[in-house]
Amino acid sequence: MLSIDYGVIKKSVNGIPLKVLKSARGFYIGTCDEQQGPLSRESNEYWTRENDASHALESGQWTQFNYEI
Repeated sequence: MLSIDYGVIKKSVNGIPLKVLKSARGFYIGTCDEQQGPLSRESNEYWTRENDASHALESGQWTQFNYEI
């Protein structure tokens, strides 16, 4: 099993775990702070079902969103 623990935000913050989050466009892989809410979108994809997004995260079957930094 491919393990992807952290996304782009790890470079600026102390490694925040990736999780499945929801927006108006659907479910995506990103980072979130309990008090501040969503911090970053890490997946290029959006999924209509939470189950599909969870499977993508667990299996590594997703692509990194390309931030212009």
